[in-house]
Amino acid sequence: MLCVLCGKKTMLKWLWLSVVIVVLDQGTKLLASHSLELHQPVSLIPMLNLTLMHNTGAAFSFLSNAGGWQRWFFTGLALVISAFIIGWIRKLEAGQTWLAVALALILGGALGNVWDRVMLGYVVDFIDVYYGRWHWPAFNIADAAISIGAVMLVIDSFRGHRRT
Repeated sequence: MLCVLCGKKTMLKWLWLSVVIVVLDQGTKLLASHSLELHQPVSLIPMLNLTLMHNTGAAFSFLSNAGGWQRWFFTGLALVISAFIIGWIRKLEAGQTWLAVALALILGGALGNVWDRVMLGYVVDFIDVYYGRWHWPAFNIADAAISIGAVMLVIDSFRGHRRT
């Protein structure tokens, strides 16, 4: 994408990935919400269930019983971080594709979960990974995108400023 004001190419072209994440996330959440009963696991394969859950907190249901203020706090925080990420992507150089993809994944995931918080008051989670009786906290496509993007950011920090 060419910056109209500065005349140079920007990495904002990677925002399409954020849009794809939001669409996939919202589509799968809609499907889960209409196909699953709340807290009733449906086994897919060993160690993987689909289990519809409503998370009013943050990751791992942090602050889920805080009385409601957390909905708007986490929404506002995600929007501020999203604006920061867009600004960061805009400033990336043309060769920083890895970093642009990482940030686009995080942005898409953040916006997918913000949509839930604003429209529903909670985030829809439905992917339930387990081993024996131990269950990882349920998550969704947005959470997965944020996690993958965060791992990519860590890897990028070890790579230094090399371009991809």
